[in-house]
Amino acid sequence: MLFEIPALDKTATPAIQQRINLKTKPAGALGLLETLALQLALLQSPNSRLSLNKPVLLIFAADHGINTHGVSIAPSAVTQQMVLNFLAGGAAANCFCRANDIELFVVDAGILLPLPDAAGLIQHSLGCGTADFSQGQAMSLAQVEAGLALGRHVARQQILAGCDLLLLGEMGIANTSSAAALLAAATDLPVETCVGRGTGISDAQFELKQALIKQALQRPYTKEPLSILAEFGGFEIVQLCGAILGAAALKKPVLIDGFIVSVAALLACQIAPHCRDYLIFAHQGAEAGHQAVLKALNATVLLDLGLRLGEGTGAALAVPLLKAAISFYNDMASFADAGVTQVVEDGAPE
Repeated sequence: MLFEIPALDKTATPAIQQRINLKTKPAGALGLLETLALQLALLQSPNSRLSLNKPVLLIFAADHGINTHGVSIAPSAVTQQMVLNFLAGGAAANCFCRANDIELFVVDAGILLPLPDAAGLIQHSLGCGTADFSQGQAMSLAQVEAGLALGRHVARQQILAGCDLLLLGEMGIANTSSAAALLAAATDLPVETCVGRGTGISDAQFELKQALIKQALQRPYTKEPLSILAEFGGFEIVQLCGAILGAAALKKPVLIDGFIVSVAALLACQIAPHCRDYLIFAHQGAEAGHQAVLKALNATVLLDLGLRLGEGTGAALAVPLLKAAISFYNDMASFADAGVTQVVEDGAPE
């Protein structure tokens, strides 16, 4: 499957940085907001005002066969229950989206129990949950390819409808097990580095989770991203990869949420390395493997709030920072405009 992601044209970087540096502040005084403004200006147009129109959160939901071993605090039925909660507007993600004028859609990527059609629900099911990856492949290569295409399609739909910023979240009981296995397979990091306690499993569950992932990694598999996704992935993780690739192909920024979405981003970058330039990382989560995957992606996060919920909550909470970066880039006066003497680093007026 061919994914043509354009390399980001960075020739305007010096001019954008000069515009930022000439704002009425010491150079670098706005920290990561300056880095964020530079990235957004490269993605949009360095010579015009930046915009953030119609941000959309897509929550991809699916179930995982590995949970037949009880590696989560919750049964798989909770995935469907939480999807219904999203659709009813009652989850944390809904609250944060309402607070920040973000539209929310849920994608049924492959949950166990069927869902009736509803406003805000996108039906893209690849099956009733993955197979138990501790015993064999989680899904077929054909399902991986179909999932990537579906994720790309839903991202393109939102962007062509006017979305300037795509936020990505997930819901799937036991999907930290899948994400940890994917991370270990994609990076050769030790399982102990990749596996965390998810939403708060017991010591016995934690040991079982590690053992099952180690068992799965012992079987032969091809070290190619689509094959790794087939071996250990989740239907929601595959479609997250496709959404990232779809947005990057249209040169739109993607706001990455927590551990599971970050692992999807890692696999997307292995499929098409240029998509890394289009990613913004919302937060550092509490899950053990999140720091490892962020390091593998050379990612700097905007927030560190100790979150471990998923759902796109961290991404939604980061949106005000993007708005602040756009506001200062567009509207903050320059030294010349404000009649303020510019002070350079050695303290002498310029």
